[in-house]
Amino acid sequence: MKNRQLAPILFAFLIVQRILELRLARANERWARQQGAVEYGQTHYPLFFVLHPTWMLALLLEGRKSGGRVLWPMLALFVLAQPLRYWVIRTLGRYWNTRILIVPGGKRVTGGPFRFMPHPNYAVVALEIAAAPLAVGAWRTATAYTVLNAALLLLVRLPAENAALAVYQTESKSSG
Repeated sequence: MKNRQLAPILFAFLIVQRILELRLARANERWARQQGAVEYGQTHYPLFFVLHPTWMLALLLEGRKSGGRVLWPMLALFVLAQPLRYWVIRTLGRYWNTRILIVPGGKRVTGGPFRFMPHPNYAVVALEIAAAPLAVGAWRTATAYTVLNAALLLLVRLPAENAALAVYQTESKSSG
């Protein structure tokens, strides 16, 4: 199979996957807000709605332009990341969201993939952002978006999430 054939398939898969996940995130957000959730990091949230769609579009365009064959090990890595993604979502249950929402009285999740690392979803996304474009020869997309994603995560998202968790832990100790 050629890159120009696989790129639209990957693009379509990612579009459907992300739309379904956003629907789940919105349902979970409604539930969390009904429980009195407080949102953190609202100002950086739109950056993800720029990063992810432009990454998918760049993957499609550069992958279609690339004339080579599919890099199967990278495609396998992308495919293997999918069960990890759903393990995270299943482990978090109603707490899974694309936003940083802290539910009062909620328990911090430490099971499933969280036993091995504090933010497994971000590891999965980082893997996807590199592997999917590389599978279709879009190495410029893989490089640029890996750097952009790392900067957004390390400099903005993780500090916001960790600050929210610290507030939650402080409130939990003072109310207990």
